Amino acid sequence: MMNAPSDSSTASMDTPPRGDISGFKRFLKDDLIAGGLVFLIALPLCLGISLASGFPAIAGVFTAIVGSILTTFLSNSELTIKGPAAGMIVIVLGAVNSFGYTAGVDPVADMQAYKMALAVGVVAGLVQIAFGLLRAGILGDFFPTAAVHGMLAAIGVIIMVKQLPIVVGQSASGEPLEILQELPHLLMNANPEIALIGGVSLLILFGLAFLKSRTSDGFINKIPGPLVVLLVAIPMGMAMNLSSDHTYTLMGKEFTVGESDLVTVPFNLFGAITFPDFGVFLNSETLPAALGWVLMFALIGSLESLLSAKAVDMLDPHKRKTNLDRDLWAVGVGNMAASLIGGLPMISEIVRSKANIDNQAKTRFANMWHGVFLLGFVALLPGLIHNIPRAALAAMLVFTGFRLASPSEFRSVYRVGREQLIIFATTLVAVLATDLLIGIAIGIATKFAIHMINGVPLRSLFVPTLQFDETSETEVNVHAGDSAVFSNWIGFRRQVVEKSLKQGKNCTVDFSDVHLIDHSVMEKLHELEGEFAREGIELNVVGMDHHQPFSRHPMAARKRSFVSH
Repeated sequence: MMNAPSDSSTASMDTPPRGDISGFKRFLKDDLIAGGLVFLIALPLCLGISLASGFPAIAGVFTAIVGSILTTFLSNSELTIKGPAAGMIVIVLGAVNSFGYTAGVDPVADMQAYKMALAVGVVAGLVQIAFGLLRAGILGDFFPTAAVHGMLAAIGVIIMVKQLPIVVGQSASGEPLEILQELPHLLMNANPEIALIGGVSLLILFGLAFLKSRTSDGFINKIPGPLVVLLVAIPMGMAMNLSSDHTYTLMGKEFTVGESDLVTVPFNLFGAITFPDFGVFLNSETLPAALGWVLMFALIGSLESLLSAKAVDMLDPHKRKTNLDRDLWAVGVGNMAASLIGGLPMISEIVRSKANIDNQAKTRFANMWHGVFLLGFVALLPGLIHNIPRAALAAMLVFTGFRLASPSEFRSVYRVGREQLIIFATTLVAVLATDLLIGIAIGIATKFAIHMINGVPLRSLFVPTLQFDETSETEVNVHAGDSAVFSNWIGFRRQVVEKSLKQGKNCTVDFSDVHLIDHSVMEKLHELEGEFAREGIELNVVGMDHHQPFSRHPMAARKRSFVSH
């Protein structure tokens, strides 16, 4: 039997908090405080993600406001925070670039590219609504863990490469590998004052993260790094008089600083509302690119959102379960609404959701309150936002990118098994060399190839071999054969849930005759045990005694040994 999820963090309340009228009143204080603290983290990240995506800074705030207030009443996810995410930067920036974005050289062309990308966001939201209505939430289970992590690591590398020049007061355009070649030159020609702000911001973020990893002090662990950066960077920008264009000389070289180094936000929030240009779908020249970006927005955005929602469910102290189809539908509606007024794509975002949990949020209204705080702040204090140095926001994104592609990610994947590292690294390199969809497809193909090398029968790659014994009124016995791998897990899970969980029966799954159980299935079995436990039903996994694990990791893939009985 697999180790069941720990109940040490499970609350003792018989009835878990719910985001209904009763929950709103009962947990108002908890949710209000949590939402306020998440707002402090969300504001700078929304601004930074927008700028990095080629959108106006206010676009990310629009998204967080719409996503938080609207999806609170559409999704049943109690703890996820909806808003723009760093993982979508690469896709959105790619879209505006394909529509003629010039990064400020031609403001008219930039505005047109922005409006075209908004139209893509609206249609992608419609596709996500269709995904939810067609119950496609289960598709989040298809993608192998190592390939998804490899894709996210590649996104992290791209974010770091594109934002590092901004941290030092420079700019760069082109493909990530091209910018990487130019990076030494850009760093050598850094604008000292801007680089000082960016460098101090990075020092705060990495230093605070290091300190948090070395202490269990509750106060230190709750300090929001982005807020500390703003508290330091804004006064530094004021001291350098960045609000006025001027030059200064250092070591015989002249440098220019000014308002372009600060965040630009409108003083009239309603005046910043921008409507999509649906002509992008009526022009034969732009239509192919637009349809391609709709696919990217919908698929990658849905995948990231589903994975985040599942991860948050596992962190929920009350073990509440999100209806992934409903959440996907809610995100789609939110994306349509946000894109119609000028916002970025949104997802269920993991970092802010984790902060929400850490700050003792109880219901989905914490998500709503974080949006209300954002709305109030940008409506009443736009001048304060204008004082934020862009280098500080770029530093936050560099830090976010590093966390996605940190050495610890490589170590974690390697501990699960060398074959996982191969899939992870292959996906990472493929994404950097091509694009997200092709890259993750290559990662999945790599996993298929490894399975074939390990002797997985071709017939069982997509269709599980299961035999059910339902003679007992209280228990179902399942005998599995051939293989249990990521690509047949959806069918595997569906049959087990229909025969057991939905019938209220305990279940025993026997893997004695299974040739290979891959890492993704090991993880998903662990998750499924948790689902059964929440319903008061047991899921027992047996028959792995003669399977050789690929590593010492408890979730490692395992292959049956040929032994005599």
